[in-house]
Amino acid sequence: MDTVLEVLWMLAEAGWQLLLQPFYYISIILIMLIYRRQVLLERKLFHVKLHSWGAQAWRTVLGGLVAGVGVSLVSLFLGMTLSVEGMICIWAVTLLLLLFRVRYLCLAYAVGLLGIAQFIINMIPGLQVGSWLGEVVRVVRELNIPALLCLVAVVHVAEGLLVRWQGASFAGPLFFEGKRGKSVGGYQLQSLWPVPLFLLIPAQTTGAVLPWTPLFGGDAWLGGFQLIAFPIVIGFTEMTVGLLPQAKARVSSGRLVAYGIVMLVLALLSSWWSPLTVVAALAGIILHEGLIWLSRFEEQNRSPLFVNPVDGVKVLAVLPGSPAEELGIQAGETIIKVNGTPVATKEELHAGLRMNPAFCKLEVRNLAGESKFLQRAIYAGEHHQLGAILAPDDRAPVAVRMRPISLIHLLRPRREGDPVNSSSRRSARERNGRKGKNSEDKRLSTSQGDVQAETDADA
Repeated sequence: MDTVLEVLWMLAEAGWQLLLQPFYYISIILIMLIYRRQVLLERKLFHVKLHSWGAQAWRTVLGGLVAGVGVSLVSLFLGMTLSVEGMICIWAVTLLLLLFRVRYLCLAYAVGLLGIAQFIINMIPGLQVGSWLGEVVRVVRELNIPALLCLVAVVHVAEGLLVRWQGASFAGPLFFEGKRGKSVGGYQLQSLWPVPLFLLIPAQTTGAVLPWTPLFGGDAWLGGFQLIAFPIVIGFTEMTVGLLPQAKARVSSGRLVAYGIVMLVLALLSSWWSPLTVVAALAGIILHEGLIWLSRFEEQNRSPLFVNPVDGVKVLAVLPGSPAEELGIQAGETIIKVNGTPVATKEELHAGLRMNPAFCKLEVRNLAGESKFLQRAIYAGEHHQLGAILAPDDRAPVAVRMRPISLIHLLRPRREGDPVNSSSRRSARERNGRKGKNSEDKRLSTSQGDVQAETDADA
């Protein structure tokens, strides 16, 4: 009973520490910036808002809390020997990596680099440096890299489960520049979760001791224990042109869980035989990058799903609460006929809907290749395409090129007339005509440059 009361009291203290730590708030603000960027991009591309960045931020905060509770419960049996200086060191490396790419905001990269740095420092036992640098060297030497790698493994298992639970709901449709310069429809799945961890560490106290001995720490637990708050950020970014968001999220989820299991095995082996520590640290980075490379390779060799066939228009996305959603139209399906008239372009879809402004009958080919017949009344003020966002055609004015973004890109305000990549400007000119461009064409070309500067598939 004394142990339970002491754990509850320490948990309250750790919760108060979490509220006082700026890293948790910084991560939430960063997440809000990313989601706000996504909403602005949706408005620019489709002139509608598919997501609410505020609601998305709160959902990720809730998901992060759930993941934090789960990982913290597991860490009660793993244990952790981590000082406040060690936490600051990990945060500093994480924020430094964030300046290069947003997707480096991952514990695997920070712990992996610190594990490599510790190996190099230990190769020079007599290393003597200046005052503040010497303190950094001391902190890095004292880090329990196997325990941290074990934490990385458990966190990535939790991340995989979050991707399975929430990943597809954060997917945003985009027009990508495909092979041969033609625009194709696709999705970007991007989410970050702020995860508050409460880690059990050994400490010299006068209270109760644990009735069990955690994996890491050894005899240090005989002197007592305490809880510390350690907020981290986990997240993923994927893009797909050949799969539905739900299918892509399932694939990513399974690979993240597999990565976590492999890292857990390597971390446990390195705790048993220390020379494996640097191998596990390197594997944490290389395998993580390998997951990203494998996903890109598959997408490059996968046939695009969201391209218009010759006998209809492909649905890329459906607006929430729209007539298309009420009719049961789903992403990836093809609208073949409207009011009995075959449609092969967006203009023909509009013309078919105008044939009967008060009612519409649709023939839609589903994902299994079977036709289904839908009908519904049309009311004033409803979306001119029933709320269906269609795959791009040859005249689509915007094609997004993927490029990595850093923290500087997120904080930089948008400027009208940002430089446009020359090849993209040529493709826009070819689609809209080389001569006699009107003012609307010029506006679309400028929007294309803005979108390129703001979009990332690798964040």
